[in-house]
Amino acid sequence: MEYEIISTPDPPRDLLLLADESEESVADYVGRGTCYVARQGSVVLGEYVLLHTRPFTAEIVNLAVAPAWQRRGIGTALIRHAVATARGAGFRRLEIGTGDAGTGQIALYERCGFVRCGVDRDYFRRYYPSPIVENGVECRDMVRLSMELR
Repeated sequence: MEYEIISTPDPPRDLLLLADESEESVADYVGRGTCYVARQGSVVLGEYVLLHTRPFTAEIVNLAVAPAWQRRGIGTALIRHAVATARGAGFRRLEIGTGDAGTGQIALYERCGFVRCGVDRDYFRRYYPSPIVENGVECRDMVRLSMELR
């Protein structure tokens, strides 16, 4: 399957909200980060937002693949693009976080080379107005993963 990954100043809001259900959260980081989309012609297949968070550190704060295009390697390609982009920009560490019930996402990130580095207890209960449920389980904690880029 042929597609390209490019930066865009106008990321598709529906995909951003697929990965992060909080409009407030998305609005907070989307203007501060750089959004990249995987597209085939005019069809957007997936996206991610890369954010400079601390000295030498970037974070993928949103990663989503449109449901019709999932399980085709697009998420992996987006992560590889984020790693190459962060490395090329001189970052030394790349981070990502996801809900503790997101076992598929955690497995994907680990397959791509991320390692678990922490847990932000009760993150979703503290910062989200209503419960988030994945795989029939309420997300409570944010699982943090990182990758050294040297």
